[in-house]
Amino acid sequence: MSRMVEPHALVNHLRGLGSALVAFSGGADSTLVAWATQQALGDGAVAVTARSESLAAGEAEAARQLARRIGIRHQEITYSELAIPGYAANPPERCYLCKGELFRRLVTLGRQLGMDTVLDGTNADDQRDYRPGRRAAAEAGVRSPLAELGWGKEDIRAALRALDLPVWNKPASPCLSSRVPYGEPITAEKLAQVGRAEAALKELGFSELRVRHHGAVARLEVPRAEMSRLLAPDLADEVVRRLKQAGFAFVALDLEGFSSGSLNRLLSITSKP
Repeated sequence: MSRMVEPHALVNHLRGLGSALVAFSGGADSTLVAWATQQALGDGAVAVTARSESLAAGEAEAARQLARRIGIRHQEITYSELAIPGYAANPPERCYLCKGELFRRLVTLGRQLGMDTVLDGTNADDQRDYRPGRRAAAEAGVRSPLAELGWGKEDIRAALRALDLPVWNKPASPCLSSRVPYGEPITAEKLAQVGRAEAALKELGFSELRVRHHGAVARLEVPRAEMSRLLAPDLADEVVRRLKQAGFAFVALDLEGFSSGSLNRLLSITSKP
């Protein structure tokens, strides 16, 4: 259950920064940080969206629209995550490699723009999961104001709803590489395949979902409450048809249901770095 957080408490927390660049994906967390930074710093705030192979289709345009609604200055950077040494091999520290490259680019851009600080949307709940990207943030000097205030996901959604910002109930959308089990190589083709499959399911009305890439098999994760709808004969046939069109030979439903970060369970079998 969420607390009654006051959005302007975050604004006050940021007022002393002078200027700041926000790593802005357009998700709930970074949207709240971008809004508060704009409120606190005005022209001293800029939101930057990174475009790469692992960004789902439509997310960049959604971020642009949100930035306009918030009123914050917005820029984009584009680069290839697959070109980062070691990334495509998909080791358990993949997120560290990715965030390290991203934050280096954002810190450099921030200096060019005269920004004092780089902020991200990490929240207090994120610190309970395996998040090697946090080490990259610490090394780059990136601050996480939501985590600093102890705000978790439900607090953030409550604040966004109070502000009437449309992403208050937007499901989390981590990078597409998170759909590929550690140790299985990441390719542009796999990322595009997962992107097509998840877009097809969203068109059918499933909003909270994951399509995990297990070679020829697509393992679907949806909330248990939606399983009966998915398994209705006509819809099940359509799901299978669409996922085969996306490039999978077999379609499996995970009976445990939707679980963000479920592939991190594999780290209990292999040792963490």
